[in-house]
Amino acid sequence: MAIEGQVREASDSQDQSKKVGVFEGKVVVINPTMQEFKDILGIELSENSKGAEYLGERDNNTTLRLSVWLQNVKTEQFFNVNFFLEDKERENKDKTKYQYINQIGMTSWAASEDELANWFKGSGSNQRDYRIAYVGEEELYDFMRNWLSKINFSADGADFTLNWKKLMKGNVSEISEQIDGLYETTVVAIATVVTKEKEGEVKEFQGIYNKAFLPGKMMKHFRLSSVDYNDRTVVENISRKKSKDLRPHERFIVKISGEYGCKDYYTFQELEEYNPDMNLVASEKVIAEDDSDY
Repeated sequence: MAIEGQVREASDSQDQSKKVGVFEGKVVVINPTMQEFKDILGIELSENSKGAEYLGERDNNTTLRLSVWLQNVKTEQFFNVNFFLEDKERENKDKTKYQYINQIGMTSWAASEDELANWFKGSGSNQRDYRIAYVGEEELYDFMRNWLSKINFSADGADFTLNWKKLMKGNVSEISEQIDGLYETTVVAIATVVTKEKEGEVKEFQGIYNKAFLPGKMMKHFRLSSVDYNDRTVVENISRKKSKDLRPHERFIVKISGEYGCKDYYTFQELEEYNPDMNLVASEKVIAEDDSDY
């Protein structure tokens, strides 16, 4: 008998099985080093892996990939969500408006500071500092407001600003120091499957949608509720509500399912094994025009 063959290369992924759905996760590490990949995540990166490289450049602007690793509190599986920052002020396509960000991480679009509303700028003794936001800050701060939700953002003196210059040099210590800190909670995130065509072949990857999160305590609305949030009629009824009437978990659902929401495959059920047959983007199924389900 002979035992021979080509040695399989070490995978940068802890678990090849893909999951979809809503889960509660704890932040365990941010922008891990190669040693932290091994010690914390149990992943041994190959020498040519770029998994621990985070700084880059785009159109002569510095970019930073902020890689946040979440551990599912129920199964202990690790999931990676990425935020992409660019050292460039954010403006709309026709360059008539800027996005502003205030000291508690809230954003607003305006042509000038004079157009910013009081809910954004604050009033009376609770005036807030603000500036033009950089590309990617909106998503990052939205995540952090949900992760560090023990902060009373409405109280006078609340401050939630990061040192941008330091961050864009790859120093993420201001964020990492919050792990197991005074303000942190778990977060609710949604696992997706990303479908891409490469070299004529359809490939699927595990993803985490990076534009919608909730504090971990909101997971009860998906674990215990009798409402089926995968029912299109239910979601349509929620989306018809006025923004001010939406509950936090409903706002989460609308953000993901709306016109500008998640384009990857997902489900609002609690985390489960991915079934490729349910993903019409990746399957060969054809939707009939007279199919009442679509």
